[in-house]
Amino acid sequence: MGKFKRVLLKLSGESLMGNQQYGIDRERLTDYANEIKEAVGLGIEIGIVIGGGNIFRGLSGAANGFDRVKGDQMGMLATVINSLALSSALQATGVKTRVLTAIRMEPVGEFYAKEKAIESLEKGEVVILSAGTGNPYFTTDTGSSLRGIEIEADAMLKGTRVDGIYSADPEKDPTATKFDEITYDEVYNRGLKIMDLTATTMCKENNLPIVVFDMDTPGNLLKLLKGEKIGTLVHN
Repeated sequence: MGKFKRVLLKLSGESLMGNQQYGIDRERLTDYANEIKEAVGLGIEIGIVIGGGNIFRGLSGAANGFDRVKGDQMGMLATVINSLALSSALQATGVKTRVLTAIRMEPVGEFYAKEKAIESLEKGEVVILSAGTGNPYFTTDTGSSLRGIEIEADAMLKGTRVDGIYSADPEKDPTATKFDEITYDEVYNRGLKIMDLTATTMCKENNLPIVVFDMDTPGNLLKLLKGEKIGTLVHN
């Protein structure tokens, strides 16, 4: 069964693009849905937060002249679009899902409440937590940290396009070395940017471990949930 009972899975919006330059790649979406279905089959309770960078990123919008608050709100809506797409793909595989939003927008999704999320998780539903924190100036990484702490997850699993945390960017520095595990203090001291500072601090202060792993390699999520050493573990 592995070491996890309940996890918060953070997915990158950019990863949903697959080989496209924009939007949602159907094949990648289906791959993710199948991976998550297998994880549900292990009896693990799964909450998911997915970014919106494949559609719109608030910070990029602000750099291009958008008002920062409006840009962040557009980014939040992008995460809702991705959440609905993932929900649809999961339901097509027979997995029950519930989309909760940090901003009221019924009937698109139900308004988030901790009790509602935990009740659904305990029923075996995959809970997709969208619209970030509902506030501007906060990233989906911070939204993931907040939701992971609220739903009392055993860990946050941060699915990326790299296989863990390195001492430097491995694409730019061939001498970069990968960490199997690292403490939050080491992350701070080395200046490693695995998430924004607010998100990292929340996880540290609330003792929520993070596992950074390559979600785009088929089977990795299942291996991780079964207890195999995949990616990099960040802990206190």
